[in-house]
Amino acid sequence: MLIEPGWSKALIQRYDRRQIKASKLKIKEWDYYLVLNDDFAGAFTLSDDGYIGLQSVSFLNLKEGWEHTETILNAFPLGKMKMPKTSAQGDIAYEDKKLSLSYKHELVPLDEAVKMYGDAITSEDKKLGRCKIRHISCVMFDFYEGKTFSADIKLYQPKMDTMVIATPWEEKLTAFYYNQKINCMPAYGYMKLGDDEFVFDPSINYGTLDWGRGVWTYDNRWYWGSGNGTVNGKPFGFNIGYGFGNTSAASENILFYDGVCHKLDDVTFNIPSSSYTDPWTFTSSDGRFEMDFVPVLDRAARINAGIIESDQHQVFGRMSGNVILDDGTKLEIKDLMCFAEDVHNRY
Repeated sequence: MLIEPGWSKALIQRYDRRQIKASKLKIKEWDYYLVLNDDFAGAFTLSDDGYIGLQSVSFLNLKEGWEHTETILNAFPLGKMKMPKTSAQGDIAYEDKKLSLSYKHELVPLDEAVKMYGDAITSEDKKLGRCKIRHISCVMFDFYEGKTFSADIKLYQPKMDTMVIATPWEEKLTAFYYNQKINCMPAYGYMKLGDDEFVFDPSINYGTLDWGRGVWTYDNRWYWGSGNGTVNGKPFGFNIGYGFGNTSAASENILFYDGVCHKLDDVTFNIPSSSYTDPWTFTSSDGRFEMDFVPVLDRAARINAGIIESDQHQVFGRMSGNVILDDGTKLEIKDLMCFAEDVHNRY
């Protein structure tokens, strides 16, 4: 049972799966990273969802308009993945004959970090003489057209605001969702598909972490959107979404600018009924997030296997419009590569 619902800028509440009253079959835990730029992206998932584990890798060629995803399902992990109880520490690794995927926390000496991230290093980290890095390492054999996919990406995480929600469900007291989104982490590293290499530039490319823990109800549909970029020379990001649980207790609509969060009211996804790849709009109840969205790729996936059903549309595209910070400052957003999704799951 969720003791204290609400939202915060950091992980204030403590997650302890040992105190969850629901069946272990219903506990859902995942760490999802997305590293994105204008031309390509990589998405990585490690998860333990009770009666099923889902380990997934995606490569997206946004310039050419195609993507490929490989997913490995594991029966009844029931906590065997040992997902960390906090996003701030604890490494995760998965390995079988096809996939090796790991997330590690590392402290990098300042001189090494400066070579990778340059001016992105904060004055606070310079005084400390070290930087906190999230290291994603991946090798997947026979990923696409017989080619091996690999990635070695290091995300720099300076001290900054994040988005944290603790959301209950009114219809089920044992159901809850504890979630953190970390935006605007400069990305250093590369991905390889066969002989082709795709390099991230940490001065303009960023990664996002979606860290989730909880117990969900069986049938849920949600909307989620996120993006990062550089606006007026400073890191900018956003996280928007709704659709599951009692969001009046905690909503996840928020802006990030130069390390500081700016909380938004309600945001509505206006998705055309004609096609997910037709232009969308986003409107907000407080007028602080007004956007046009031009899709370039629909990463669609559908699974129908009896009691397990999933219909997913993660749509990547360019967003343009205006946002307003807490102090009334208006920022113009132009062609920001990001994503917005509509997902309906029953599992």
